[in-house]
Amino acid sequence: MNKLMTALIMAAALAFTPFAASAKTEQQTKMGACNKDAAAKSLKGDERKAFMKSCLSAPAAAAAPAKGEPAAAAKPKNAMGACSTASKGMKGAEHKKFMSECLKAKGPENMKK
Repeated sequence: MNKLMTALIMAAALAFTPFAASAKTEQQTKMGACNKDAAAKSLKGDERKAFMKSCLSAPAAAAAPAKGEPAAAAKPKNAMGACSTASKGMKGAEHKKFMSECLKAKGPENMKK
């Protein structure tokens, strides 16, 4: 009888305990935010892969924008990312020349106008 009561009490206690598996981990939350940003930017293929890699390796505070701040306002923290973002739509020789000048200037904001 004692064993049965103990088993029933344990079962009842487990039934009312929230499961940790249902809560999202920090990495899962970060993955969701990065996916949302990549979709908003309409990234595909290698460009999306590179974006996701940099987004997921960024510190948690950098990956998720602050409350009230739009996701697109998240700025790249290095010259390569900033130059790449600024060169959207460029192709071929134009892109290559822009990237070269941008990286030498250490970011698009430092380039001569």
